[in-house]
Amino acid sequence: MAFLVLAAMLPLASLPFIGWVDLYGPAAVHFTVVVATASVCTAAALGLTFIGARRGDARAVLAGGAFSIMAAFLGVHGLATPGVLLGPNGLVSLAGGAALPVGGAVLALSALPALRRPERVPALLALQVAGLLVIAALTGVVAVFPGLIPSVPTPLSGAALVTLAVGLALYGTLALRTLRTYALTRRRTDLLVALGVAWLATGLVCAMVVSAGHLGFWLGHALELAGIACVGAPVVADLRRPAPSRPLVGDLRAADLVLDAEAYLGPDVQALLGRLVEKDASTDQHTRRVALRAAQVGDELGLPRRVLRTLAVGGLLHDIGKLSVPDAILKKPGALSTEEFQAIRRHPAAGHELLGRIGSYSEDVRRLVRDHHERLDGRGYPLGITGEQINLDTRILTVCDVYDALVSERVYREAWTPERALALLHAEVGAAFDGRCVAALERVVRRSGDYVETRAA
Repeated sequence: MAFLVLAAMLPLASLPFIGWVDLYGPAAVHFTVVVATASVCTAAALGLTFIGARRGDARAVLAGGAFSIMAAFLGVHGLATPGVLLGPNGLVSLAGGAALPVGGAVLALSALPALRRPERVPALLALQVAGLLVIAALTGVVAVFPGLIPSVPTPLSGAALVTLAVGLALYGTLALRTLRTYALTRRRTDLLVALGVAWLATGLVCAMVVSAGHLGFWLGHALELAGIACVGAPVVADLRRPAPSRPLVGDLRAADLVLDAEAYLGPDVQALLGRLVEKDASTDQHTRRVALRAAQVGDELGLPRRVLRTLAVGGLLHDIGKLSVPDAILKKPGALSTEEFQAIRRHPAAGHELLGRIGSYSEDVRRLVRDHHERLDGRGYPLGITGEQINLDTRILTVCDVYDALVSERVYREAWTPERALALLHAEVGAAFDGRCVAALERVVRRSGDYVETRAA
């Protein structure tokens, strides 16, 4: 992580010191570097467009369109290199200056819900083809009339600075989306996409402030090539996963981690859940429902993404300590004796200890497992902590755990209705439960339809 942050920041930080060092290269070198960049971009465009069209995935097609437009502009930028195929012309500046801002603008559109629907795929494919035809036509006209387009934007001109400001805003948005996604998935490829976005933004800075004949000019072209590779390859590979994270879109939710735990949270969590299924399938289903509700409530309350990931993992594993409870007690159909109930009460501490022995879980996850039966008034277990000693994520998990237990059928009682369960939670606000968490849970339950459907039944 630290290495990638350094790699993202170092080119921009070094630009004031090395950017204006004189470095003149042959036109053929510029031609080769830019055409190579366009080729990498074309490969990403083809991969995204093909996968998106085959799956009816409008977001992938839109990303493919962004890369195809960038590839087209970069290709024109390379082909228009003065002294190779054409003489002096303004197209080389226009195409080079437009590639990154226009591509970034199209990528940013992937977050719009209206452009995500499968029925949008044909229209997006048509727009992609139309855009490429326009660029090709423009190139043909300039090839015949080289002086038709002026050399704009020139570095540090007003047009260049406006383009830079808009482009940085777009790439900043994309970087934020990608980092938000990484905070949930912890996939290195998602972080690699963020690095690529940072390099593309720095490449745009170089293009808009440094003129040809300086080291910064060549640095910008190198960053374009590296950035497109770092963004394109992981994004194409991500779409081939059973559970893609879509880092450029940034719409992954904590609930998705719970719904596909093996894909997002790794084999360790899945292995523990498998052991819980073998022990008691009803407990496994309970933990999945609780984790899903807790993730939804955490989203409702606007918790940071790193906390939401902890809540998802902790929710799935909160009852893992029941692996230490004898089957005769865990599956007993009648009332528990005092000794048996004490054995049940030991499962939070047992789960905390088990995860500590495994060693791959954070202290925050272990805390959730240990504290999910604590109460605000100190009458919970195993520690009897009170009030501010109980973290907000723990309060969320506690509320969701009790709610699911109440609305689930037990061998010793029928399931409660959501209305009745929520009424009990509201009655215990301040003593056992946090009022914010109860209110957020009620909003989530109402939106899910469970509240209304159960009431109608």
